Amino acid sequence: MATNRYCDGVARRDFLKVGALTGLGLSLSGYLRLAQAGLVNPAGMANAAIFVNLGGGPTHLDTFDMKPDASAEFRGEFKPVKTNVPGVEFSEHLPKLAQCADKFAILRGVSHTLAAHEFGSQYMNTGNRPLPSLQYPGYGAVVSKELSSPTELPTFVAIPNTPQKAGYLGIQYAPLATNSSPQPNKPFTVRGISLANGLTVTDVEKRRGLLKDLDRTFAGYEQTNDLINGLDKFGQQAHNIISSARAREAFDISKEPAAVSQKFGPHAFGQSCLLATRLVAAGVRFVSINLGGWDTHSDNFNQLKNGKLAVLDSGLAALYATLAERGLLDTTAVMVTGEFGRTPKINARAGRDHWARAMFVLMAGGGMRGGQVIGASDDKGMGPSGDPITPEMVAASFYQALGIDYQKEYRTPSGRPVMIVREGKMIPQLFG
Repeated sequence: MATNRYCDGVARRDFLKVGALTGLGLSLSGYLRLAQAGLVNPAGMANAAIFVNLGGGPTHLDTFDMKPDASAEFRGEFKPVKTNVPGVEFSEHLPKLAQCADKFAILRGVSHTLAAHEFGSQYMNTGNRPLPSLQYPGYGAVVSKELSSPTELPTFVAIPNTPQKAGYLGIQYAPLATNSSPQPNKPFTVRGISLANGLTVTDVEKRRGLLKDLDRTFAGYEQTNDLINGLDKFGQQAHNIISSARAREAFDISKEPAAVSQKFGPHAFGQSCLLATRLVAAGVRFVSINLGGWDTHSDNFNQLKNGKLAVLDSGLAALYATLAERGLLDTTAVMVTGEFGRTPKINARAGRDHWARAMFVLMAGGGMRGGQVIGASDDKGMGPSGDPITPEMVAASFYQALGIDYQKEYRTPSGRPVMIVREGKMIPQLFG
């Protein structure tokens, strides 16, 4: 299993685990959930969500919150360019996003105090400040619990993985992690959906019969064990998916016209964005996409202009445009964020270090109004100018767009009542 490390030594592991039915050709069944129907707030417009995680912490000053009037040690090397929204400017290395800025809102002055990768990531992927005594569920797990989906489709897909966990909700709400990224014009296979080693659906049916016999032996234990119960549900959905032409069709980006695929770019991130559009169109409720490599302690400007920004620009701009063209943007809430921003002052290695006091978040779809900037950082990007936007406020707004009551209480396995977002209130300007 692949493991990457950030600058602070924290491991970022692929979150794919081998499921209970690995030997039967259903190798992702351990992390497939049976979607549960939940109460939905009719005020929300979205019925699906895409979450783009910029792992490592992208700099706000060199992307969506530039400070061209600050001194050189803060403003950096990049110049601002005008967007298609009057008065709003982005980095010169985000020209495609600049031309579709009307499709998303930019939150500036988002602020917290956890400038370590692991804790910052937990905070921004759950909307709750981490506690040592409780693991909060990520956005995808909550959406999986609250929104129903077709039984032959996974509810929560991570491309290729995600820091979001099921937390106290239980593993039946964990993601299907693809563990790989799609490539242009090639069929994308996911273990557990595409059968391996020459297995046919008939083979699986026969082996599934044997599994049912074994299940009866342990039926009494299963009734009192949440883990086994969860795995049983995963196995059922794994079977539904592996037998479903609908699921295989949704994952097959080679069916997209070449002109569409090319808009997203030839890189894994862009093709992952293309896959996300197909999945939500098919009925998948939550898709997370991971684009790491933003931990630019040194050589920040070369890394950004010669790599990261062009990839983000083409993939994300095509995501917004394609969702809009296909009539999906109104019904798909899209959030883009890292775990924190980066230091306004450039260090001696031409880099920027961790900085949680100011960062950006992009929000779109689900009734959230694009073409606006909400909040602000100060003249050097050191912190909020005025009242900060907190991760809890971002989370409350994201759930609001999905029609999910962010103040709803869940119960932990020990019976402890916990609200979905403990201290949140939505950002009203997003919906104005």
